[in-house]
Amino acid sequence: MTRVRIRFTKDGKVRFTSHRDIARILERVARRAELPLAYSQGFSPRPRLHFGLALPTGCASAGEYADIDLDEPVDLATLPDVLTVHLPPGMEVTAAVEVDPHAPSLQEAVTSCTWRISLPEVAPGDGVAAVQRAMASAALPVTRQRKGNVVTDDIRGGIIELVALSASAGGTEIVTELATRPRGVRPGDLIDALDPSWEPTVIRREHQWIATGDARHEPLASRTDATPHAEVRAS
Repeated sequence: MTRVRIRFTKDGKVRFTSHRDIARILERVARRAELPLAYSQGFSPRPRLHFGLALPTGCASAGEYADIDLDEPVDLATLPDVLTVHLPPGMEVTAAVEVDPHAPSLQEAVTSCTWRISLPEVAPGDGVAAVQRAMASAALPVTRQRKGNVVTDDIRGGIIELVALSASAGGTEIVTELATRPRGVRPGDLIDALDPSWEPTVIRREHQWIATGDARHEPLASRTDATPHAEVRAS
């Protein structure tokens, strides 16, 4: 069996498609592309596709990932184009590599994500001030729903990096790296902690990271490509 990991984008109108529906789309696309798919056992065999961390509905992404199990190898150089031609606008497979079938799953391996949040109505000075307050705080409590219950969590420990930038079109952009475990921090939680009156226009996941000691690499990169982890900073 061969396991292939693909990276794909999610942008435009398709960003309002749920994680479950994206999984269905990729399954149909793999069939239409006539890949030599490996199937599960049992009464209702299904293609063996494995998906990474769910992207919140409405968010865009430059780097989503999925693993596809195949019964035989395929041409990895042409695979992105073979799959993209069947995808809806806003989705494009940008790379494919073979990975170890016994390696940890994407959901287990990814330890943090980098996000870019567009806030066109927030003045850059206000964005910088809010970031500095957050990074200087010992705790950042947010209230959210979990399994029908209202709970309060401290998300400060899950903020690895946080920067406020002046957007070229005006307003502010927040660039942040948020941990995915032990309990993941969502970009919406971060905005609520910075200023609940802010209304982002676009939230984009730009990178997913796998930590290897003091370095990190993206899911398509090898451990030898790992780069030193960014220091926590604010501006």
